[in-house]
Amino acid sequence: MTEGQIYKIHSDFYYVDDGQNTYECKIREVLKKQKEKILVGDFVEFENGVIKKIIERKNFIKRPSVANIDQIIVVSALKEPDLDLHQLNRYIALAKYYNIPTVLCFNKEDLKWDRHLKDKIKNIYEPLGYKIVYTSATEHKGLKNFEKLLDGKTSVLCGNSGVGKSSLINAINPNLNLRTKQVSEKTQRGTHTTRHCEIIKINDTSRIVDTPGFSNVKFDFILPADVDLLFCDISKYRDECKYSDCLHINEDPCNVINNLDKIDPTRYESYLAFIDEAKEYKERIKYEGKKEEHSKKFVHNKHIAKISEKKRQSARNTLKQNIYKDIEDENE
Repeated sequence: MTEGQIYKIHSDFYYVDDGQNTYECKIREVLKKQKEKILVGDFVEFENGVIKKIIERKNFIKRPSVANIDQIIVVSALKEPDLDLHQLNRYIALAKYYNIPTVLCFNKEDLKWDRHLKDKIKNIYEPLGYKIVYTSATEHKGLKNFEKLLDGKTSVLCGNSGVGKSSLINAINPNLNLRTKQVSEKTQRGTHTTRHCEIIKINDTSRIVDTPGFSNVKFDFILPADVDLLFCDISKYRDECKYSDCLHINEDPCNVINNLDKIDPTRYESYLAFIDEAKEYKERIKYEGKKEEHSKKFVHNKHIAKISEKKRQSARNTLKQNIYKDIEDENE
């Protein structure tokens, strides 16, 4: 059995790299029956072109689907399109939700952009502990610092379409020649040039997961009371709130509201937007009340397929019939 990592998925084929060679593989039938979803970045065991086992992940992101990541690099454009701090906060909060280290990259430094933004970025995000790097893919500025962040890691690049993710990768390794496209002058938005997740080798030690844009990130999968945990600049005040389920909107007294002068307005505005999305989720699940039966269970440190109750009862009936038949045969 050979171990390798999936670097690309296309149709029903899984492309696996074992460190020396690449292989086109299919999934073992038992994995299909277990409805085990295999992700780009998964380490697997395979033999004769068939994936037979998925090795336990250290982490993953659901959308876009990718596993075993060392860090997320959020790429934003300083201009064309204009810097959107609310969208940046979405990516940061998403990485926080999955507990994956995050780096902030601000690209297109060569364009004419508001230099006061640099102070604003520094004042908001440096106190939160984020590493920040400024780059220009077209003029190759800041690329050495960017490459240092990548060294020895598997990094996911995320950010809106048109911010220059593919251009940055091409600037570091021109041989890759990834497809790029200009930002629309009319809409000031980019178009998707990356169609699927793929792990790309930058050099012998660094890998990048090139992904489609994360533009549809919504926090419609968590409860409102948990949203503040995605904002360390807000959650540090939550323990002093009078109510344990305080949403820090208009409650009185609220320790977060009392300390709003210490929280950047764009961060608090993003928090309120995420609360509204989480309320939609809470309202939706309130009336569902459906218990989902999973197709596998975890027994003795192994994932095994679950047998439905109908099939389980059928097996019991067959067993009973066989027992009664054996008793009758003995009596004869």
